[in-house]
Amino acid sequence: MEIVKEKKPGNGFWSKSLSAWSRWLHLYLSMISFAILFFFAVTGLTLNHTEWFADQQRSNSIKGKLDTSWVNNEDTLKIEKLKVVEFLRAKHKISGALSDFIIDETQCTVAFSGPGYSADIFVDRQTGDYDITESYAGFVGVINDLHKGRDSGKTWSLIIDISAILMVLVSFTGMMMLFFLKKRRMSGILVAVIGLILSYLVYKLFVP
Repeated sequence: MEIVKEKKPGNGFWSKSLSAWSRWLHLYLSMISFAILFFFAVTGLTLNHTEWFADQQRSNSIKGKLDTSWVNNEDTLKIEKLKVVEFLRAKHKISGALSDFIIDETQCTVAFSGPGYSADIFVDRQTGDYDITESYAGFVGVINDLHKGRDSGKTWSLIIDISAILMVLVSFTGMMMLFFLKKRRMSGILVAVIGLILSYLVYKLFVP
């Protein structure tokens, strides 16, 4: 008489379902985040070798004069900051966000900044004369600053957060898939551990 062993209900079903879900998530999350991963990989390389793109950097100097009544006031609280900023933007097509507006006894210092761009303006409070120095880092400078989230605003900061979450999920679902591949499970875990150890050793040996 043949004895049939009872299978525990549910175990196989949940294992197959989890395996299928991990494959599905890994595939589509990888496709969704492909462009993001590609962008951060490329800009990681360009950030590490900024000297390759030094010829893209340039600067521009401009002189001008604005209404002295906007800046020549003993009460610094009555300095017309908004009018000064709007005038400079309209006249010189200055881009970037206002990052600083400093007032001292003799001059006002206004700074604008954005990815790969900066503009520093020094205004003589007595005469209204000003000097502008604009700096451009070129296309590579722009994408490098986007990689770092520098002067790129709250929206781009949110995109970086979402990108980081996607990368974590892609990595996590990849590890989940590995645990369902019995023939490759131990070798995969071993390679992952070796990778971690090598990364730590490189850090300890070569990073001052």
